[in-house]
Amino acid sequence: MTTSAGTSAKRPPRASRPAAYAHPTLGFGKPATSDPHHFLVTIPRGNTAAVLISEHLGMSAGAAPEQILDRVMLARPRWTAIRAQVQRAFNARLKERNLATGTWKVGDNPVDRLLGKELCVLAWAVEKLEPEKIRIAVRNWLALRPEERWWLFGMTAIATGGVQDSDRGWRVALRYALGDVAQNELLKARELRRPPRGDDGPQGKLGLFD
Repeated sequence: MTTSAGTSAKRPPRASRPAAYAHPTLGFGKPATSDPHHFLVTIPRGNTAAVLISEHLGMSAGAAPEQILDRVMLARPRWTAIRAQVQRAFNARLKERNLATGTWKVGDNPVDRLLGKELCVLAWAVEKLEPEKIRIAVRNWLALRPEERWWLFGMTAIATGGVQDSDRGWRVALRYALGDVAQNELLKARELRRPPRGDDGPQGKLGLFD
């Protein structure tokens, strides 16, 4: 196009095409390979049936039932209370790694193995928590670093990681830690581990999750 003075006007540059994803994935970050270690969130049709979160260890898991571990059966209202925040948090992480984002849907939802561990920690915490405290548990879960969530999963899954273990050991501890402790109390230990600003001396002993 030309201006009234007869000079050519510059056209705005075309928007660049988005870069290809780092690698193809399914659902929330599950690698699109033959049979990787991953989690599956099974959401039945309707609004009342419970949601099952299971861990699939990969390597011919479909042919070996013992390779599939049912981790938690979450009542539908409890799943509804956490699903949006979990989706938002997971998609933010996937975007950081240049991976496709996901959306919860009816049926089987594949989840990356590390994100699945983090989801189990929250699901275990809220499975029998008082409904009014679920929002507190979600906030506290969001405040944890991924490494802290993985550690909590590992400690809990060793002996109390099954569907029937909701009232045992670490499962109960998670319920109290995330649901009954105020967020500022949960973070206090982390703040105490940080050296004071301006301190150029050697740092003290690292904390549990460092």
